Amino acid sequence: MRRALPLFIFFCAGALLAPAQVRFTRHDNSVDVEVGGRPFTSFYFGAAAPKPYLHPLLTADGVRLTRLYPMDATDPNTHDHPHHRGLWFAHGDVNGIDFWASEPDQRVGKQGLIVLKKIVQTQDGPKSGKLRVLLEWQDPTGKAMVAEDRLMTFSGDDKVRAIDFDITLSVPSKTVFGDTKEGLFAIRLRDELTEEKGSGLMTNAEGKTGMKQIWGGRSEWVDYAGTVEGHKVGIAIFDHPGNPHFPTWWHARDYGLFASNPFGERDFTGDKSKNGSVTVEAGKSLRFRFRVLIHPGDTAAAGIGAAWKAWSAR
Repeated sequence: MRRALPLFIFFCAGALLAPAQVRFTRHDNSVDVEVGGRPFTSFYFGAAAPKPYLHPLLTADGVRLTRLYPMDATDPNTHDHPHHRGLWFAHGDVNGIDFWASEPDQRVGKQGLIVLKKIVQTQDGPKSGKLRVLLEWQDPTGKAMVAEDRLMTFSGDDKVRAIDFDITLSVPSKTVFGDTKEGLFAIRLRDELTEEKGSGLMTNAEGKTGMKQIWGGRSEWVDYAGTVEGHKVGIAIFDHPGNPHFPTWWHARDYGLFASNPFGERDFTGDKSKNGSVTVEAGKSLRFRFRVLIHPGDTAAAGIGAAWKAWSAR
């Protein structure tokens, strides 16, 4: 019997599925992203967002993978960790300032804010669309600590959705991104996709599965797959070989937090002699690249390992 080709081949090579048009619609405090005439996600910023985030994340069939809470207080999903909003990028220790848990009721003096300074680019396209923003990480007094230049490239076809992130963090003075598990590139999934309350299962590049084998370990990628609203779906985070401390550690929990964190070596290993922090000197920068890939089927059917290999070679 002839074996079916992994889904990623069709997406990456365009063998059968043609890329879909990407369009942006800008509002006062958000930018909507549409792929192939269907909603994909929205980028939120402004006074109601202590840090910018993408929400919801939808499959090509329109199935929502992210939790609605805290944006929607009526969400029947678990009401915990209100700072877990959709998909976000933040860290819990930047020169001692917490940009991770920065909701209004968490602000007790050491919490910072990540604010939008400028939308540089919203470029529609027949194969992909680009949204580039400039953000500022501010301490509790409003002083700028980090300048973030974030390019998000959205793409997809009839089966998959993808977001590529190219993020540069520049600092005006010596800055330490400290060793803590509370970071860095993260998604909060809906209960139905989690290991704890749903059908979800995490798998990493080494073939390990489940939170007990994946949390606190290092890997090139992790895929979280399960059945949502009767659809077999998955969402993967890819770490790029050029990122600091590649391959990253994973702050990936069975209750639905799904995060790549290159700065948490001491926290993840429990070895107090370790130090996963990174110091950036004044005027210097750090660059990060990630891909989020939303796919039908489980990890094996989607060919996630080969998809990461093709993407990481760019």
